[in-house]
Amino acid sequence: MHIVVCMKQVPDSAQIRVHPVTNTIMRQGVPTIINPYDLFAIEEALRLRQQFGGEVTILTMGPPSAEDSLRKALSFGADRAVLLTDRFFAGADTLATTYALATTIRKIGKEFGPPDIVFTGKQTIDGDTAQVGPGVAKRLGLMQLTYVSHIDKVDLEAGAIEVERRSEGGVQKLRSKMPCLISILEGVNEMRIGSLTDALKAARATIVKWSAQDAGVEDIAKCGLRGSPTIVKRVFAPKPRAERAEFIELGDKPGEAFVEELFKRRPKLETELEQLTRGY
Repeated sequence: MHIVVCMKQVPDSAQIRVHPVTNTIMRQGVPTIINPYDLFAIEEALRLRQQFGGEVTILTMGPPSAEDSLRKALSFGADRAVLLTDRFFAGADTLATTYALATTIRKIGKEFGPPDIVFTGKQTIDGDTAQVGPGVAKRLGLMQLTYVSHIDKVDLEAGAIEVERRSEGGVQKLRSKMPCLISILEGVNEMRIGSLTDALKAARATIVKWSAQDAGVEDIAKCGLRGSPTIVKRVFAPKPRAERAEFIELGDKPGEAFVEELFKRRPKLETELEQLTRGY
């Protein structure tokens, strides 16, 4: 089984800044981390490899400094890391990113074997779009299983996988053909602590570094800022709420009395909650 995990190096959200003119994220001088949602994808890939054998390849697109995050991923036990780095990729939105990643996954398939599963985290903490996973699946013609909360069964002989997927109305149980792309939810597993052997191996590992040409990108106009139709018009912080919190005195009354009093003061809230919970 060959599993490819798409990972992203992101700025530490606790220290993030936005350029006042371009409205883009300022990455210079900001500590970087592996996108936290991608850690669940890496762990799930490693668990499947333990169960079925095979290899796990980590792929990321970013500046040369993204090598640090790839080595961190290797220290968890991944077999291979591919860094897609080129100045042509700078400023890419999700459309341009999916084009570059999909092209590179095709190249990975040719070089190291076609992937049975492509994993992504559900989204990144810098863009928060959750568009890259589905976009890559569409470009590669893969079945896409989004917001997966559990992998129930993998049948390699039949080339099929069964998963649980969280939806607005509850949980869906799906069966799909492989190869497929899975965007995995947070909290589905607990990231392992890499062994000393894997840490030493990661430190000595050769990171596969591909430029746009190396990856087989045929149309450079679809990459980076030139290939990105997204325009950020304005970035702003939400205004703080002017209303002060209300204190509801209940004394010895039960919790039901609190709910009744809350709905009495906020009649729209009851309707909104009914709409949200409908179908569960």
